[in-house]
Amino acid sequence: MEVPQFIESYRLSNGLLVIFEPMPDVQSAALSLLLPAGGIRDAAGRCGTAAILSEMFPRGADGLSSRSLCAALDNLGLQRNFQTGSAHITFSAATTADRLTDALPLIARMVLQPHLHDDDFEPARDLVAQGLLALEDEPRQQLGRILRQYSYAAPWGNPSEGELADLEQITPADIRRHHQQCVVPESAILGIAGNLDSAQLQQTLESVFGSWQGTAPAEVAIGTRPASPFHQHHESAQTHLGLAWDTVRYSDPRYYEAWAAVSLLSGGMSSRLFTEVREKRGLCYAISASLSTLKDDARVMAYAGTTTERAQETLDVTVQEILRLSEGITEDELQRCRARAKSSLIMQQESTSSRAGSLARDMYLLGHFVSLQEIHDRIDALTVDGVRQFVIDHAPTSMVLVSIGPQAPDPSCLPQQH
Repeated sequence: MEVPQFIESYRLSNGLLVIFEPMPDVQSAALSLLLPAGGIRDAAGRCGTAAILSEMFPRGADGLSSRSLCAALDNLGLQRNFQTGSAHITFSAATTADRLTDALPLIARMVLQPHLHDDDFEPARDLVAQGLLALEDEPRQQLGRILRQYSYAAPWGNPSEGELADLEQITPADIRRHHQQCVVPESAILGIAGNLDSAQLQQTLESVFGSWQGTAPAEVAIGTRPASPFHQHHESAQTHLGLAWDTVRYSDPRYYEAWAAVSLLSGGMSSRLFTEVREKRGLCYAISASLSTLKDDARVMAYAGTTTERAQETLDVTVQEILRLSEGITEDELQRCRARAKSSLIMQQESTSSRAGSLARDMYLLGHFVSLQEIHDRIDALTVDGVRQFVIDHAPTSMVLVSIGPQAPDPSCLPQQH
């Protein structure tokens, strides 16, 4: 692929990969730092270690108390967030362009030299536990966790937000070990976008991150995934349904056809699932499908929330619509997909946070970055025949089914059981 000349990519002396996109027409700047310390690195029986570490990063660093660190970052107007995913802990930040370089030394201290004191451990663990307990009152989010566990082999299917049963086994020493072994420059990726001077930025990054040392953690061993269907009993007037099936990953040449197929299914109020299952038949109050892609694997994941009395019919009709997606695809449908995508691209073009996140994510998933113009061109190149052929070639031959409610649905409508 021809590299756009305006996007820069380089490594610091310690191996940290940096991707920078100058955006001279905006007044902001943002960064996205991917640390190879996500949930897949949690030790067996200690699922939640990465999530607790994410909570502990802002609790003081390199001689600065939690309050002092927070005040210093707030004084720079830095909007910031730590998020724990499967592969990475991601630190995202944004502020005005003239202040981001001033914030970089504080960010480096927080990430590289967090206090990780014993006194801060229990409050951080309690916050993770509270988040997990809140999920028990949100069946839709709970279903998403379960669907992922049944869709991807461990540890990729493990919940990055942790497991309640494991939290009591985690110690402050586990957190410090996780930081030492996984928060390293090798395999880390830093995406930056905004109205910044390239030479000054590179010099500042080398100054604040150059002393950071450490080699990439070893590849994780891939386990197995449990067999579905799976049902979790829950007395309620509602039933929540989750489906998943194989598709192509982000690096696949036909990824944009896969994206268009999912958009036809669930890309707004004119999409197939919304129209056929919700509007015409009134079977459910919520229905959606999305494309989930890891570096080496991908699934389409669908959700439907309905009344218990209509759960079986909802499942039957949803599966039917998925399996007959190739029938009657029109240019009008595809054009609506293109229009939604282009609206999203325009918003990305104006958002430094979106661009910084996309640059880092593209480098991780693809090994190169993708310009907005290239995405635009790939979307414009989609054809009805191409999308239809993709749907035929990748029609589900099996599906994962998980459900939460008073009664397990009959899975006989699925093309094949795991």
